[in-house]
Amino acid sequence: MSELQINTTQNVNISFTAASIGERILAYLADLLIKAAYVSTIGFFVFNLMGLWETISQMDDWSMAAVIIFFLLPVMFYSLVFESLLEGQTIGKRVTKIKVVKIDGYQASFPDYVVRWFFRIIDINMMSGLIGLISVIISNKSQRLGDITAGTSVISLKNKVNISHTILEHLKEDYKPTYPDVIKLSDNDARIIKETFKTAKNAMDHKTMIKLKNKIEEVTGIQSQHSDAHSFIRTVLKDYNYYTQHM
Repeated sequence: MSELQINTTQNVNISFTAASIGERILAYLADLLIKAAYVSTIGFFVFNLMGLWETISQMDDWSMAAVIIFFLLPVMFYSLVFESLLEGQTIGKRVTKIKVVKIDGYQASFPDYVVRWFFRIIDINMMSGLIGLISVIISNKSQRLGDITAGTSVISLKNKVNISHTILEHLKEDYKPTYPDVIKLSDNDARIIKETFKTAKNAMDHKTMIKLKNKIEEVTGIQSQHSDAHSFIRTVLKDYNYYTQHM
């Protein structure tokens, strides 16, 4: 597996492990198995046990096509729905511990998932996935065409314990949080914030510290109650730890 260098909006390089081709294929096959189970199970109960196939077969071609398309909608929108609900993961991706993220390190959004889903037509459905496979191999960020267009990539979460360790903050037993909206952040967000904060602090880079504060406010909707960016960011990190430890 290759290292994926993500350059954040604060110009700090964060390293993730890009999901391997094998992991992505395994995730795809797991999802394909789920889709096949849906088609065979629902098809058997609806069309055979309920005897609807005879009724459908008597319809005109357009009506029959409409019924079949309706039946296949969960299969067609499977990846879009699950990646949106599971924050960048389908069931197959969750099993293989890989995830879709933005190249800037932040959580991908619904429009990003829509773009990736649309490009599956080219990446996966055309030429039996050969286009997507070649794209992942030649891309320096392990991206298929849908990822390149959406500005996303797929990373491995097998180092999740290490990521969690990097965002830990020491909290006193009587610690009182200030910003409950920090729960809108992900572990990846918190890691990026902490590493950017440490870099800016060590370099006494006040400009980057202000940019980081503004980005946190933009992403979470929080309005700082602190007089300086340093105290605000430190509190955000502590609050994030507090809420994630008590959820």
